Amino acid sequence: MIERHHLEILRAVERQGSLTAAAEQLHLTQSALSHAVRKLEQQLGTPVWLREGRQLRFTQAGSQLLGLANRLLPQFEHAEMQVRQIARGQRGSLRVGMECHPCYQWLLKVVGPYLQHWPDVDVDVKQEFQFGGMGALFGHDIDLLVTPDPLHKPGVCFEPVFDYEQVLVVPEGHSLAGKAWVEPHQLEKETLITYPVAVERLDIFTRFFLPAHCAPARHKTIETTDIMLQMVAAGRGVSALPRWLVDEYARNLPITALKLGKEGMPKQIFLGFRERDESVDYLTEFVKLAREVRWG
Repeated sequence: MIERHHLEILRAVERQGSLTAAAEQLHLTQSALSHAVRKLEQQLGTPVWLREGRQLRFTQAGSQLLGLANRLLPQFEHAEMQVRQIARGQRGSLRVGMECHPCYQWLLKVVGPYLQHWPDVDVDVKQEFQFGGMGALFGHDIDLLVTPDPLHKPGVCFEPVFDYEQVLVVPEGHSLAGKAWVEPHQLEKETLITYPVAVERLDIFTRFFLPAHCAPARHKTIETTDIMLQMVAAGRGVSALPRWLVDEYARNLPITALKLGKEGMPKQIFLGFRERDESVDYLTEFVKLAREVRWG
């Protein structure tokens, strides 16, 4: 009863916002699109959307089918892409989603050697899935998820591939710059600069400030590592980043790293993938190579 082209129509209407634009995207006439939907509605016995002026509003039935479209169509499209690549003599493609702002520089250390070892595999890095990677993984929008904070769920494997330390970054002239480590209460008058991530996913809060029942005076978010560290170097605030990344930037910026607490804050980068893909050789080899590549 429900066919793939029905799902494609619903997704296109939802994305394009009108029947006319959806028909153009699908290379259909508007009458053909409307006829297909009317036939589907007759078979279902219920409408999939209602008109409100010039706008279309999905009914409960339509919303249910739209959810199905958003789950199934990416899987169809990914499978078709892989089959086309096989037909052209290409081995495949590996789509990597980033759920870690500072991990991009580390990933570059892995991608270079990987492309040399696997010349028939294309690698695509999708940063738009930052901090929403699990949905992209389950939805087959990506094949690998790079994250420091794995969410263990059935059907997904997470492999630790790189150990590092999260540190506090301060300008060289800061009053704390000469100390071996910093305690939470010492930052209560500071401006903390972080990536635009929910506080509950920031280790500097969950593992440092909150257990000590204190907080920085101000919390500012910046999207790019370069600007963030330029701000720190200019004395506009402090930040928390991987030590390996701070050491790299410290070659050109007047910044220094301090331990977060006497024992420091150890972290790991994980690669997550679907359990059913454990037998895909070019995926598992990427994970293996990621364990071998080190910074510096």
